[in-house]
Amino acid sequence: SQYAKIDGDFSFLHLFDTRNSLACRFGAGIGVPYGNSAVLPFEKRFYGGGANGVRGWDVRTLGPGRYPGTNSVSDFINQCGDIRLDLSVEYRAKLFWILEGALFVDAGNIWTIRNYPNQPGGMFRFNSFYKEIAAAYGVGLRLDFNYFLLRFDMGMKAHNPALGQEPWPLIHPDWHRDRSFHFSIGYPF
Repeated sequence: SQYAKIDGDFSFLHLFDTRNSLACRFGAGIGVPYGNSAVLPFEKRFYGGGANGVRGWDVRTLGPGRYPGTNSVSDFINQCGDIRLDLSVEYRAKLFWILEGALFVDAGNIWTIRNYPNQPGGMFRFNSFYKEIAAAYGVGLRLDFNYFLLRFDMGMKAHNPALGQEPWPLIHPDWHRDRSFHFSIGYPF
């Protein structure tokens, strides 16, 4: 497969004091197939949602663009893209002993660079991509054992760009439809 890909993240951590901090992240990437390839290899494409992405969605259930994935088991192959944008802000506080708490807001999505027939609404367009940025908010608990950190996050959808779904779950929340739990090791960024 012939393709070119660039991907990067920028993180910033501001310490208010020894117990409170604010972490911010901006991430972006693009992959372009060329030559003998019409699409990036599946394992090289970007995906949305998950413990290190927009945490209001389960892994590989967000995007691309306005694509309305309906089944995370069989539709995950279509929920990947060629362009990625992630923005996150997280307030972190040491509570007591090894327990830490967090409040976070995440935004982002993935897009395709071409109009693939099996991913309608997934193509990146400069004049409308900002309307397709998904947003989520949530809380997290972390167990900091110094040599590793266990992380439990619960995210809720705030803005859902997918076609045919509730666009503003922040205003009309539904616990079963809009929440996502994540377990991971280490900080998300």
